[in-house]
Amino acid sequence: MAKKPGPTVFVLFGATGDLARRMVLPAFYTLAAEGLLPDDWVLIGNGRGDVSHENFRGHVREALEEFGPKPSKGPWKEFASRLRFAGGGFNSDDPGSLLDVIAENRKSHQLVHYLAIPPVAFEETTKALGEHGLAKGARVVFEKPFGTSPSSFRSLNRLVHRVLDEEQVYRIDHFLGKEATQNLHAARFANEAFAAMWSRDHIESVQIDVPETLGVEQRAAFYDATGAVLDMLVTHLFQVAAEVAMEPPASLGSADLQAARERVIRSFRPLDPAEAVLGQHTGYKQIKGIKRGSATDTYVAAKLWIDNARWKGVPFLLRTGKRLAESRQVVSLVLKTPARPLTSLPPQANVLSFDLAGDGNIDLSLLVKRPGVALDLEPGSVRLPLDGLADGEPLPPYARLIHDVLLGDRALFTRPDGLSATWKTVEPLLSKPPKPASYAPGSWGPAAARKLAAPHRWLLGQ
Repeated sequence: MAKKPGPTVFVLFGATGDLARRMVLPAFYTLAAEGLLPDDWVLIGNGRGDVSHENFRGHVREALEEFGPKPSKGPWKEFASRLRFAGGGFNSDDPGSLLDVIAENRKSHQLVHYLAIPPVAFEETTKALGEHGLAKGARVVFEKPFGTSPSSFRSLNRLVHRVLDEEQVYRIDHFLGKEATQNLHAARFANEAFAAMWSRDHIESVQIDVPETLGVEQRAAFYDATGAVLDMLVTHLFQVAAEVAMEPPASLGSADLQAARERVIRSFRPLDPAEAVLGQHTGYKQIKGIKRGSATDTYVAAKLWIDNARWKGVPFLLRTGKRLAESRQVVSLVLKTPARPLTSLPPQANVLSFDLAGDGNIDLSLLVKRPGVALDLEPGSVRLPLDGLADGEPLPPYARLIHDVLLGDRALFTRPDGLSATWKTVEPLLSKPPKPASYAPGSWGPAAARKLAAPHRWLLGQ
């Protein structure tokens, strides 16, 4: 049975914004429907507007109607009774009505602050938490990216640690909350067949491929100030690479798992801009909210090297972009082709893949003998659909991670030493970025990216 969190006041900054509407509020309602919220809790939305408690409840209901779970299929009446709104904004000079609304509801509850706000607002909001006495003993969730450059990361990190102890900080990356990402651990550490081949001795390359068919129309201003490198590469893709590449931790407890993840990130070699391709899809500059003449990248493909004994010489091929041919989230370990006794074997025929979307699948492709008198080989594959496992109770990533925050479990959250290393890894690409190449919507991105996978190919699409 899942552990139950203690009494909690959950303060959602940016409660009427797009992130809260699409991700945080649906995740919170999912936890309510699954019986995973505390017995005693209150969610206080915060924003600049003067919104009544009842109007905020209407806003939350609309978000759930659009993004689910549907309020009609859960404990909506009980859930709505615990929703509050504190308007008037929140900064160092003026806390708006937030202090009063918290005082009315807090009692001895654990205080959790979730910053579903633009990264440029992180510093002021964090400072205000300290100024108004809301930091002591609280847990604070920061969305990604934690910083928008190496220097802004260092500045934000210093400020956060002036206000909060590290144990209070939860830097969220929802890819770490995916069921299928966690199955990377289970497959590798619970099965000797996989553990034995998890190194440069047997693996030729690793592909982490997250193409998206979606555009940026719903968050154009944010995306144009961010781009694919900051939105996806330095966050999700680097973190997944660390999940694949980490050394076996002493345990899967919070401290050991975090330490193993951050240790391998420190072995990431700084990216070579000559081994990266940036792109921008045609029509991007015509989207409302995009700056005229924008050079923002909507696509990035890069070759990452990990300089340690396990992975030296193994390329990690990372790719993501908007308006591509498919939406997928796949990690593929391409095994080496045996040198003998069989000859002329096709490359990239033996692949272990983890589909990170939804509940996920594990796929194994390999060469098998075609039935008959001749030794003719054909590709074959097997699939383990993880949603088909008996008694499975998967949670969406945001719901899983918010539940961990309520419990005080930091295992699936990032640490500053690892983030510092990711910024060092990406800094050459930020300092001297190649000019984004144009690509057609619905394609697989710029043709130049094919060279990164040479002498073979990307497994998806090309």
